[in-house]
Amino acid sequence: MKRFATVALTALAPISWGSTYAVATELLPPDRPLFTGVMRALPAGLLLTALARTLPKGEWWWKSAVLGILNIGAFFPLLFLSAYRLPGGVAAVLGAAGPLFVVGLAALVLGERASLRTVLAAVVGAFGVSMVVLTAEAGLDAVGVIAGVISSASMGAGTVMTKRWGRPEGVGPLAMTGWQLTAGGLFIIPVAALVEGAPPALDGKALLGYGYMMLINTGIAYWLWFRGIGQLTATSVTLLGPLSPLTAAVIGWAALGQALSPVQLVGMAIAFGATVAGQLAAARQPRPFSSTEQNNQNISMDLTDERVRR
Repeated sequence: MKRFATVALTALAPISWGSTYAVATELLPPDRPLFTGVMRALPAGLLLTALARTLPKGEWWWKSAVLGILNIGAFFPLLFLSAYRLPGGVAAVLGAAGPLFVVGLAALVLGERASLRTVLAAVVGAFGVSMVVLTAEAGLDAVGVIAGVISSASMGAGTVMTKRWGRPEGVGPLAMTGWQLTAGGLFIIPVAALVEGAPPALDGKALLGYGYMMLINTGIAYWLWFRGIGQLTATSVTLLGPLSPLTAAVIGWAALGQALSPVQLVGMAIAFGATVAGQLAAARQPRPFSSTEQNNQNISMDLTDERVRR
């Protein structure tokens, strides 16, 4: 029951991210994806860090910067570049392939040996998403495809390394989330200034949209995501990813008047079923020790928290 509650709370993160497209198109200034990335990450990161009242110490300054760049700073710009260079459906499918990166990296770095059922769940989930978002007119652009693949790899590496490094003793997921969002937002600022120039003027609608994205879509969502990584396997967390494009499709149908064809409905059922199957498969696998745990014999473990404390 505790694991089910953790999975359900973690799933709220990709479900929230599924609202990004609708909010961006309906409320935010057009053609400012990097500025939007800064507005999503930096204010939320500063707010969470202030609430946690904890700053990194020692090696956690550079570790937080690395994780922030992988999960936020590099991921956001590459994701936006892919979305601008490719039809939305192709970009979404590349994102849905992210769990496959995590499955491979988790096996190499964390010793999480994925079962055949888990791998099949990742593949079938990506296939179901493709049925929902791909159209006959979808084309390919080399730069967009490369950016999409690297963005998925960046987020996958960030997920695995977040699990690999854990958290400093006495530091909770709120502080860790704040550190990463702050580092990622600061990383995007010079890129946004170089590519997009000065910030746009913001009206009330834009402020509402950015407020939602900062607090709900980013601050709370990433806190739930990193909290889930601390309590579940990296593979289990990333298999929740297809919920994001599925949520986007539902919002497009319910709020934006976008029709859903029978093929898309079947794809949604397949992707959702694969997500559930992936969680069931992950729940049956024993939790392995990470390479860090194996190399440090003096580590004490809190068996009620599934988190290594150093």
